[in-house]
Amino acid sequence: MGDGIDGIGGNDGTGTTDRSRGGRGRTSWENRLPQWLRRRAREDSAADVGADRLELLLATAGAGLPLAPAAHPAGFRCSCERIGCPTPARHPVSFAWQTQATHDRATVGRWAEEQPEANFITATGMVHDVLDVPAAAGRAALERLLGEGVEVGPVAESGEGRMLFFTATRGTPEDEDEWWPCALDCHPETMDEHPGLRWHSRGSYVLVPPARLPDGLTVDWVQGSEHPLPDPLTLLEALADACARYADETDEHDQHSVAWPARR
Repeated sequence: MGDGIDGIGGNDGTGTTDRSRGGRGRTSWENRLPQWLRRRAREDSAADVGADRLELLLATAGAGLPLAPAAHPAGFRCSCERIGCPTPARHPVSFAWQTQATHDRATVGRWAEEQPEANFITATGMVHDVLDVPAAAGRAALERLLGEGVEVGPVAESGEGRMLFFTATRGTPEDEDEWWPCALDCHPETMDEHPGLRWHSRGSYVLVPPARLPDGLTVDWVQGSEHPLPDPLTLLEALADACARYADETDEHDQHSVAWPARR
């Protein structure tokens, strides 16, 4: 007759109470409430992240940068499942990424919704190039450029210690001999000239934010894609000077890390 009074013998409609499970008179739904709230918070957080991701990708496409789906972290491996993948979570998923890349917002939105974990790359040398430098050098150059009133344009930073400066492309010169592919900017023999600087142009790509890398690292905007693309030559001197100082300070003149993209 006294069931439920003062929480003693109360039940959740199933004839059971938490007293028998050490619940101190709390009904089972009361004990489950914190767990439900935590799960709901995680779901809401994931939904917010997904909405932010879609918004950023659509803004990037709307700025005219051609995008294509890329691999993403899958535990401690790359989602491509290639054993010993040399660039885990950093490469396109399709070998036809150069022709697949598009700035059509409807297509990018569909890809993003169909592949909620995918990173995205942007193909350089079509609309834009990217000047890729060590993060420490990039921060120093960015501070100098902004202090001089230079319109810098979109800038992203990778948790791996690189900073990406998005610029207008050099275009296709009338004299094709004046054109050089990205790989020539990344060879060790160019390091003394511009230590640590990589110029992504025709035939190359970089990840665009938001992107996830292994070990919880990310690629994020410092200045978003709403900023107009500057002429690369307006940034080059400051970036090259900063890279040279960085190389002197870190003794990296004789070191060379593999540049993106790894050929697949």
